[in-house]
Amino acid sequence: MSEKSKILIIGGTGYIGKFIVAASAKSGHPTFALVRESTVSDPSKSEIIGSFKSSGVNLVYGDLNDHESLVKAIKQVDVVISTVGRLQFSDQVKIIAAIKEAGNVKVELSKLTRFFPSEFGNDVDRVHAVGPAKIAFGIKAQIRRAIEAEGIPYTYVCSNLFAGFFLPRLSQSDATAAFFVSKLSQPGATGPPRDKVIIPGDGNPKAVFNKEEDIGTYTIKAVDDPSTLNKNLYIRPPKNTYSYNEIISLWEKKIGKTLEKIYVPEEQVLKDIQEASFPLNAIFSIDHSVFIKGDQTNFEVEPSFGVEATELYPDVKFTTVDELLDHLV
Repeated sequence: MSEKSKILIIGGTGYIGKFIVAASAKSGHPTFALVRESTVSDPSKSEIIGSFKSSGVNLVYGDLNDHESLVKAIKQVDVVISTVGRLQFSDQVKIIAAIKEAGNVKVELSKLTRFFPSEFGNDVDRVHAVGPAKIAFGIKAQIRRAIEAEGIPYTYVCSNLFAGFFLPRLSQSDATAAFFVSKLSQPGATGPPRDKVIIPGDGNPKAVFNKEEDIGTYTIKAVDDPSTLNKNLYIRPPKNTYSYNEIISLWEKKIGKTLEKIYVPEEQVLKDIQEASFPLNAIFSIDHSVFIKGDQTNFEVEPSFGVEATELYPDVKFTTVDELLDHLV
């Protein structure tokens, strides 16, 4: 059995990053997490740093703004995975520059190594977004083009919606806004709505909801897989693909109650995006892309540009939306 790639995760203490780090360590990859020295001494990060250490994760001190530290960290590994948040999407050009200087993230005859930029959402080359979502997706697309221009091997993980984030709130704006404002520490809702639900558009376009731990598992599965090299990896389990109407219907069956449904037409959603301030405008614009334009499922995955995770890795037992909702009843 060939030796597993050494993996560096940049942004590992963030929302999705910690799941990627955990999956890497669990799978037996030598795992490195780039952290600032100030993060290690931050009381609010003590639990996550402690979990890294207990899992055998190697902490590497560095910063996106410290080129030398990036180069030094990258020289220790085979694969770089970025999970930085939206405020640092554009800063990933610094990672590209460091990879280029380090010179060891490349295809070799004996081993495939590559860069996974911070994606973990919609396929940004196949969206019809407006407002803040359009800006964020545009920056991610620019990073893709920069990676390709440098000839750096890549995998783009299109993981769609974070189930742990969206299912408890079902994109109800007040609850989701509270979640954002609380800096991902105190969710604004303990479960999906039980009286009335606000549905963007007609509720028919399908979206995909994936548990964060499963996103981590599939991402790490792809690291040493040649079939995912220079491809988009779509995490699109049929059992986790639902329209808004379908998921509300499933929820109603579980709680034994019919909810009042308020449908918001696209014109009103577009107006709300223009008039709202952050974070609501960001929430509305993501809703528009996912639940009105259907940007997660309105195209077929073609072998020329992508592969689907559950087809590649049928051995992975992922958590279904049905199972996730059971925990929220």
